[in-house]
Amino acid sequence: MIGRWGLLLLIWASFIMAQNPAGDKPVYRMSNREIDSLLTAVSQRNLTITERISLYSEKFLGMPYNLTCAGDGPYALYEAWPLVNFNETNCMVFCEHVLALAISDSWDNFFNNLQHIRYRDGLIGMRTRNHYTMADWMPENSWLLEHVSARVGGPATRQVTRTISHQKFFAGKGITDLRYVLPDRTLTLDYVPKEELLKVALNIRNGDILSLLFANKTDIFSAHMLMAIEKDGQLFIRESSNSKMTTFDTPYQEWVKNLLSKDKYLGLCFMRIREELNTPGRIILPREIAGLKLNK
Repeated sequence: MIGRWGLLLLIWASFIMAQNPAGDKPVYRMSNREIDSLLTAVSQRNLTITERISLYSEKFLGMPYNLTCAGDGPYALYEAWPLVNFNETNCMVFCEHVLALAISDSWDNFFNNLQHIRYRDGLIGMRTRNHYTMADWMPENSWLLEHVSARVGGPATRQVTRTISHQKFFAGKGITDLRYVLPDRTLTLDYVPKEELLKVALNIRNGDILSLLFANKTDIFSAHMLMAIEKDGQLFIRESSNSKMTTFDTPYQEWVKNLLSKDKYLGLCFMRIREELNTPGRIILPREIAGLKLNK
């Protein structure tokens, strides 16, 4: 028989497991069922979406990097890589998976939210994937995110103009059927020059999604996607990168100082969870997204 103290210990252990069912296990060592349990438990903790971004992204630290880790699924004609991959990641897949986890409360809702983040209207396919971070991905996810570069940069904000060609992009992949492909678009974006990034650090928030811009390209904006994460009162850049072939943190000032030595980069764009959604306990169901797009 279990004594009174043994029973209390069992109750306490059950409480701890409910609060943190995966313990300190990284997400790339968890089963899908464990991730489902984690999503359910975390969704009950009354955290904001950005707090959950910080929590979930930490569980990716140490995950191996692979540029071709995710694609359009096993039945796709092109890039038939997994729709979900928790064994390895790249910069965009890292941000997409974390965002989908942060707004979800179950595995099924995570999976479907992920497809809405990655594809126009959640329709899976090469032509509907949000390939270009600032030309496709940010506009298509404006129901969830705001482009806040001007807010972060203030008077230091600058603008850059590029022409995006999906026809050129798909032709480069050997795709000749260009039906339903978006037309060429010339876009102008706000950004914060790399020389100003140390000055605007106080304007950056935990959970911001960042796009690192090329300096000398005319047909693409983004070179890399990253996150800004606060830990113990200090700002870090959290990223999945081929520079270390893993997912890792770098103190913000150190990261910026390293960036300043690289001529091929221009600066950063900043994306942020919409204020009206970033409330404690807020979960977004896949069926809500169409309405959020109408009301944004």
